[in-house]
Amino acid sequence: MTRFARRFGMVSLFTLMLSGFAQAEGPEIFSSDDPALPLGTVKTGPTELKLSRGVGSALFHMPGDPDNVFYSVTDRGPNIDCAEAQELIGADFNAMCAGDEKAKIFPQPDFVPSIQRLELGSDGKFALKELIEISDASGKPITGLPNPLKGAKTEHAFDKDGKPVEFDPNGLDTEGLVRMSDGSFWLSDEYAPSLVHVAADGKIIERLVPQGLEGDYSGASYKVSGTLPAIFAKRQLNRGMEGVALSPDEKFLYGLMQNPLANPDADAYKKANATRILKIDAATGQPAAEFVYQLDAHTTFKADKKAEKQSDVRLSEITAVGQDKLVILERISKTAKLHLVDLSTGTDILGTGWDDPKTSPSLEQADLAASGVKPLTKTLWFDSSDHEGLPSKIEGVAIVAPDMLVIINDDDFGIDGKSTTKIIRLKLALPSM
Repeated sequence: MTRFARRFGMVSLFTLMLSGFAQAEGPEIFSSDDPALPLGTVKTGPTELKLSRGVGSALFHMPGDPDNVFYSVTDRGPNIDCAEAQELIGADFNAMCAGDEKAKIFPQPDFVPSIQRLELGSDGKFALKELIEISDASGKPITGLPNPLKGAKTEHAFDKDGKPVEFDPNGLDTEGLVRMSDGSFWLSDEYAPSLVHVAADGKIIERLVPQGLEGDYSGASYKVSGTLPAIFAKRQLNRGMEGVALSPDEKFLYGLMQNPLANPDADAYKKANATRILKIDAATGQPAAEFVYQLDAHTTFKADKKAEKQSDVRLSEITAVGQDKLVILERISKTAKLHLVDLSTGTDILGTGWDDPKTSPSLEQADLAASGVKPLTKTLWFDSSDHEGLPSKIEGVAIVAPDMLVIINDDDFGIDGKSTTKIIRLKLALPSM
């Protein structure tokens, strides 16, 4: 049995040839007018915002499900960078954010991050068929508000009127998801950064955070375990665990860091191109291996002509297509690339000096070739610049079959008044690995 047969539920090539979905030529673009997606209108500063649910932070297709059924996740909820308050809502950040331009404005601070089951229709629309709100161990809905961290960077929050909002130790900035065969989910989170095990009904089972950071979550009303490498707490703010993938046998998770760590400081993060992929035992939550992924140069993202620095490049999704074989979404804003990687091509750095914050130069500063570290070999599969009509900020990837790619964009809750969520299906064969 091939790895594709195992991953895609033994769907035969004959079935794929007969499928209307697989026969389609060029991108099929699905929009939605589902009444469950709008969140209503909120006046923030002097501006009225028409908010949407923002379901496009990730996309997952469950092997064995129909070709048109997917799971997605929101991120932490509608939010505005205080530094962009003037541009987005016509408000001075000094008034809205007490002069803290690194803070966030949350127009709906009680927003509950959620998991969605989406279905593509034959009419070119997608619909929300199931909504699972994430809750603590007792079933109380959580928020997407920042955590009270001391061992990692955090940020302050303000509401629509510029009033301070308290930290929430339960809060999650969810970014990626997979669904297990038992119906539970694993989510990735940017705050800690962390991986979060969630029951089928949305209750949090356990949150895995970097070692030494669990004390900062003493107020959380669910189990928190410090199993991830401590150095992951040095993630740059808003550049945490951006994606999670699941091996075909469900024994391993693959956690994706969005950007290089701020190791030893933010200056290193800004210049670095080496980020990390963590392989985790799904049963124990313990790391099994760690690999280096090198980002493409920012000048190679053809539609992002205004990109000026390497830190503009980020990773947004990770999807497994075999045991230790992954597809990685690398993007800026208007350009998204998909690269295939095989973990056997890179050096396992777990537990080495590269996980020690005292190592100098750090992994993020080092000449990898001279240091004996081999980053993962990348094979470019897809570049959105080669396809017309695709939306910006593609964040979710689902591979339904060896020749069927489905992607989704993040509309940032419609804050800019222009963006909407779209799901795109493309007939595109995976190259051999």
